[in-house]
Amino acid sequence: MYSIRVERVFSAAHALVINGVTETLHGHDWRVRVTVEAPSLDADGLLCDFHDLERHLDEILRPFRDANLNDTPPFDRQNPSAEHVALHIARSLDPVLPKSVTAVTAAVTEAPGCEARYRLDRS
Repeated sequence: MYSIRVERVFSAAHALVINGVTETLHGHDWRVRVTVEAPSLDADGLLCDFHDLERHLDEILRPFRDANLNDTPPFDRQNPSAEHVALHIARSLDPVLPKSVTAVTAAVTEAPGCEARYRLDRS
């Protein structure tokens, strides 16, 4: 199985609702790592183009940069947890990935040592 990974960092604030209580608004430097997997390579020997993957990820993250996630779709309707951010990224990438990709994993770190991942299996 082949895999490639790209990484981005963006700054954003959020206030989670935990057990019915809303935290104080606070910011993070969010680290996002996206890994895509496929069992084979294309005719050029690529799983997919790194630059295409980076461009798609940048488009997904653009609305979140320097924003309050609680005011930014889809998190204006959904608790902006690292888990939900990872889910949103993986699902948003799904339609633009090559058909040969069998899985996409979005890993989101909002604080050092604390990572949430969502893996979307496409097979």
